[in-house]
Amino acid sequence: QVQVVESGGGSVQPGGSLRLSCVASGTIFSIYTMGWYRQAPGKERELVAIINRGDVADYADSVKGRFTISRDNAKNTAFLQMNSLKPEDTAVYYCKVAARTGLLSGVPDFWGQGTQVTVSS
Repeated sequence: QVQVVESGGGSVQPGGSLRLSCVASGTIFSIYTMGWYRQAPGKERELVAIINRGDVADYADSVKGRFTISRDNAKNTAFLQMNSLKPEDTAVYYCKVAARTGLLSGVPDFWGQGTQVTVSS
């Protein structure tokens, strides 16, 4: 029904920057929220940032002041600008889209396959 594709991951040095992109496609009636989550080996998946239809964003304390989430509603796209990256930011980053696929549908979550972010010297 809805496909979610992330891109922009890679390997950078501490203090570097990356910009992740998330594009949703398919039978989309409306998107409620788009969020970024991450999961490091041996750890639970955690919320990094999320943004709603009114462009109100929420961030994990560990990334406040360094990461910025934004969205382009016309293109069903979300971005995560990551600055001042630290080794502890290393993880697979996943995009989650909460979307209605029809007038009578609920608002299920759709996940992308993830993109690897590695921060090391």
